[in-house]
Amino acid sequence: MPRDSKLRREAIVQLATTTGLTGVDELSAHFGVTASTIRRDLAQLERAGALARTYGGAMAIVAHPEASLRQRVGEEFEAKRAIARWAARQIGVGETVLLDAGSTTGALANELRNGPELTVVTTGMTALQELAASDVVTVECLGGVLRPKSQGFIGPLAEAALERRTFDRVFLGADGVTADDGICEADIRQTRLKELMARRADHVYVLVHAAKIGRRPFHAWAPLPPKWTLVTDASAVEEDLEPFRAKGIRVVLADETGNDVSGG
Repeated sequence: MPRDSKLRREAIVQLATTTGLTGVDELSAHFGVTASTIRRDLAQLERAGALARTYGGAMAIVAHPEASLRQRVGEEFEAKRAIARWAARQIGVGETVLLDAGSTTGALANELRNGPELTVVTTGMTALQELAASDVVTVECLGGVLRPKSQGFIGPLAEAALERRTFDRVFLGADGVTADDGICEADIRQTRLKELMARRADHVYVLVHAAKIGRRPFHAWAPLPPKWTLVTDASAVEEDLEPFRAKGIRVVLADETGNDVSGG
């Protein structure tokens, strides 16, 4: 880690705009310097207009840009397909499952097109498109207001529909996920809906490729129930997964064939 003050401050700005790691204690541990050194760094960065100070830390002046669904579809394609293959095997015949909007849940919908018979309820355009021609899957949409960036439906109509349904399983996507705070997204309406989705299912799965684990790119969060499953690809490192295991969260590492290679 950079101990030179100029390099360290540049790294702090980079962390603030990519991962959201800007708490004094977190940064102190990350760089191996004292909290007072970090506070001086943050004060200088604020004076330079590079960061805005907050209670206990700082935040980026320019928020981490949210990628559109179109941009995300091609990212980490093989990892998403591996995750989707494992997730599809968890669903039994006749179940009713809820799919979030997003590219990884879209990959899961693709896996479900040819069976078994089940009901898929979704908030996402990608899942609807993947399942539109299926002869074995009954498809329902929660409705609401379409959010163009994520190609997902949000808002009061979607929330009201959720209150009248329960599900065997829910599969959620995320822009970032942490053991302490749950799912991170760009829009608080998204996180509100995801929180409600998690409450309505017997089994909750968060599907994210390894690069999203521990990320805090935005400031809207969806807390998750105590028992949920993190499903990621086999490239995830134990250092990133340990906080989840420590909280009793089940961790699945899916290889390219959709098998769990976590050893748990």
